[in-house]
Amino acid sequence: MAPIDLREHIRNVPDFPKPGIMFRDITPLLKSPAVFKHTIDRFADAFQATRPTAILAAESRGFIFGAPLAVALGASFIPIRKPGKLPFQTRKFEYDLEYGSDALEMHIDAIGQGSRVLLIDDLLATGGTIEACAKLAEASGADVVGLGFLIELSFLKGRDRLQKYDIVSLIDYKDES
Repeated sequence: MAPIDLREHIRNVPDFPKPGIMFRDITPLLKSPAVFKHTIDRFADAFQATRPTAILAAESRGFIFGAPLAVALGASFIPIRKPGKLPFQTRKFEYDLEYGSDALEMHIDAIGQGSRVLLIDDLLATGGTIEACAKLAEASGADVVGLGFLIELSFLKGRDRLQKYDIVSLIDYKDES
């Protein structure tokens, strides 16, 4: 079988959600069971040595990759959600955005002292959401053992704010085209 180039399975959608934005659509990758499995296998290979006890992912596209990766690595899967979406007691982390603020929550019993967590998302852009997820995990006493992304938009320099973490990106777009 020929090697799989994940970039060939990302659809570029110009001017979405607004003019001037090149949206990277992951649905063609998800449409192919072989390519999706290959993606999860690449994440598993990249992070096996970190021995995570939990995979954390923020809603919603992070769930797509986080849940099967948790199964592949024998770790628990912990969803991180917007406030008011989880049914049990939660720990909240509020963070600033360029214009306003946002918050994320996870169940208070999801992880704790000594947990080894891996954070997974579909996209690294400016890094704000994943940084908030990491701080939420650390506030619970966990060690963040890595950050994984299907796509990195390196021209937005999100990696700069995440320098203390080990980062794996499977696809890197170095410019907006």
